[in-house]
Amino acid sequence: MTERKPPGVSFESFVDKQIREAAERGDFAKLEGFGKPLDDDTVPYDELWWIKRKMHREGMSALPPALALRKEAEDAAEAARTAVSESQLRRILGAVNTKIAEALARPPAGPPLNLRPFDVEAAAEEWRKAHPGR
Repeated sequence: MTERKPPGVSFESFVDKQIREAAERGDFAKLEGFGKPLDDDTVPYDELWWIKRKMHREGMSALPPALALRKEAEDAAEAARTAVSESQLRRILGAVNTKIAEALARPPAGPPLNLRPFDVEAAAEEWRKAHPGR
């Protein structure tokens, strides 16, 4: 709102006029979330909601690097178990093994890593047993 309230006009009517004019121009239709349902109002209020949403949008993590890598390794192990092919399993485990090796060479800040690279050959053998004929 770039205008100042003119003298002699009540504050409420000035604000109402600004809102009405913005709605007529379609300014509210361009807002993020327009036409979508509101978030769940039964969830307790979190003062840092906007920071968490921004971090999620930017792909950032609040976890220390060691814990984030542990989580990534856990997700990779699950993805490898459900891989559709042995080559996909090898790509998944190879990628996370590279990150684990880098973290072991230069330990990240935070809690101990407590990770070892995955045994890709053993995982591939298990996958072949679980998926005969592929």
